[in-house]
Amino acid sequence: MGKRKTAAKPVKQVKQKLESTFTCLFCNHERSVICTLDKKNSLGELNCKICGQSFQTAINSLSQPVDVYSDWIDACEDLAEQADREGEAEDSGDDDNDRDPILDSDDDGY
Repeated sequence: MGKRKTAAKPVKQVKQKLESTFTCLFCNHERSVICTLDKKNSLGELNCKICGQSFQTAINSLSQPVDVYSDWIDACEDLAEQADREGEAEDSGDDDNDRDPILDSDDDGY
């Protein structure tokens, strides 16, 4: 006679923890940007320990540190695009410096 079969014990699921330290976009040091979430004031803040860059954004109750970091990346990309557009607008103006110097010269070139 054998023993009675027992039910298998449930497997404990390990909860993956999201990172709260990131790589700085400006100085490229790994794990130098620390994220703090102030859920009471609905404010997420990033600070780089190396170069001192900081960023603040509004958060909600479901926000995680990676959300604040991605908002920072998006804000930096938006600023870069805006600077490119402003730079193109300045370059497209009528400047005398944009003319070809060979065509503007008085000598015949012989």
